[in-house]
Amino acid sequence: MRLTPDEDAEELRGVVRAFLDRHCTAGPDDGPGWATATWARFATELGAVALDLPEEHGGAGATFREMAVVAEELGRSVTRLPWLGTSVLAVGALRELDAQDLLQRLLTGEATGTLAVGAEVVAADGRLSGEAPLVVDGASADIVLVPAGGALYAVEDGAVRERLRTMDPTRELAHVRFDDCPARLLSTDAASLVARVRHRAEAALAAEQAGGAAAALDMAVAHAGTRLQFGRPIGSFQAIKHRCAEMMVRVEAARSAALWAAAAVSDGSPQTDLAVATAGAVCGEAYTWVAAENVQVHGGIGFTWEHPAHLHVRRAATSAVLFGDRHRRHERVLELVGVGS
Repeated sequence: MRLTPDEDAEELRGVVRAFLDRHCTAGPDDGPGWATATWARFATELGAVALDLPEEHGGAGATFREMAVVAEELGRSVTRLPWLGTSVLAVGALRELDAQDLLQRLLTGEATGTLAVGAEVVAADGRLSGEAPLVVDGASADIVLVPAGGALYAVEDGAVRERLRTMDPTRELAHVRFDDCPARLLSTDAASLVARVRHRAEAALAAEQAGGAAAALDMAVAHAGTRLQFGRPIGSFQAIKHRCAEMMVRVEAARSAALWAAAAVSDGSPQTDLAVATAGAVCGEAYTWVAAENVQVHGGIGFTWEHPAHLHVRRAATSAVLFGDRHRRHERVLELVGVGS
């Protein structure tokens, strides 16, 4: 199993980082937080929506390893783009189904989508009733894919969507309610498909967390090298050195775990469940810790709204519980390696 990105993946990293630096800004936004034209360019010019989709279906024919590179860069930039919902969740599901019309709308940037992971919904005569909490990009997505009773449906109109006020203003989460809502049946046997898409989502989130932790570390090191106290950079003080060294250890651990999860998903490894659960636990905790330490290294300025350090603290806090908290992930890892509670 190849873990580290190859030369093409690293070239992709540079292209994605340059695009995000030039066209996207981090920070809260009262609206969706992204421009339709910017998203269309990200989807089509960079091909970021369909990297691991086969070329015959309009994709780039890459692997999930390249998807993880994009996720990592989005985590570094704390940019609000509907990539996780559209590319990882919605395209991840539609790529295996006979729904080319929906898929093509997502690939061209014409529409955005998501999958209502954790939905509690029942279906009757092509109509859905129930609700789905914490749906990624659920308020703005044009197409919401909904699991119900082992089947999978697509909803475009009729659902009641409530954009949630969360600690992280840079990621849209919504509570979606279905009240006898009309839906299009996509598959009658989608339980295993939804499980695979969830693996994709958790692996992508882990890569995003690793990227965010790396950005917070870079921010801390840069500040420690330029901030002077007593005529010396604070990075020359032993306490700051120790903080930054521990941050680096955790960042490297997160990156290793995220690379394993991405490679397992990409290769369809029998270890995918364990790799994804491990990455979720390691990357979530690492990002939370490193983001908090970054604030400490910055001192007073790190606690202000004007400084971007708080964006990583807030993103880390919400990402750590997005697809299940650390306790669930730890228990899952123990279960998979055969250690009883």
